[in-house]
Amino acid sequence: MTGLEIVEVPWCEACREIRFEVFVIGQSVPPELEVDGFDEGCAHFLARLAGVPVGTARVRPLRADEAKVERVAVVETARSRGIGARIMRVIEARARSDGLRVLSLSAQAPVISFYRRLGYHEEGPRFMEAGIEHQRMRLALDPIPSSESIC
Repeated sequence: MTGLEIVEVPWCEACREIRFEVFVIGQSVPPELEVDGFDEGCAHFLARLAGVPVGTARVRPLRADEAKVERVAVVETARSRGIGARIMRVIEARARSDGLRVLSLSAQAPVISFYRRLGYHEEGPRFMEAGIEHQRMRLALDPIPSSESIC
């Protein structure tokens, strides 16, 4: 997509505004649930389309080999353009380069198929969070191929 850039950023106002618009205004998530105190210790990714912030996600470390993708959000006017998938692919590439083996997430029920298409698999039963049905999902990351291959 022309004009789309996805960059890793520190926790910032643009990320907060996108999440507030998508989750608090768009999905009626209480603000006190959206702001959970983890943002300062996470990596954040910001998608800009023609310089305008349109999407975000954060990645929270869980263990030495696993991180959880959270708060994936794309503003309504920029949806259905592949931006969410591009954000996820950037996160996955970064996770591989950091040596992570697994990415996990809690998908809202309406977007489970989106994550399935990206290779994530459901784990366990569905559950409610912030009044929205969710499903735990995981992706096993293949390591980055070594530059020293045997032919």
